[in-house]
Amino acid sequence: MANMIDDATIEYVGILAKLALSDEEKEQAKKDMGSMLDYIDKLGELDTSGVEPMSHVFPVQNVFREDVVTNKDDSENILANAPGSKDSMFKVPRTVE
Repeated sequence: MANMIDDATIEYVGILAKLALSDEEKEQAKKDMGSMLDYIDKLGELDTSGVEPMSHVFPVQNVFREDVVTNKDDSENILANAPGSKDSMFKVPRTVE
């Protein structure tokens, strides 16, 4: 394990994560974090010179589209379902005196 995590780093991470770790948990966390960093270093050894970078795992052609209005002003039919209406608006019972 090439990456060694010191006690100060574990204390700092515990404060950031708002964790109260026992001494045993701190030692286990140091081992786990060191293993993660070793794995990241191992991934860095891979030759990725011929691999094209991607921003999405699926091929995405155009995620943006023009806004198209698909519904029309159907306020009369909408207000027909209301219990009451007044001046093209829903009329609701008064809740505040």
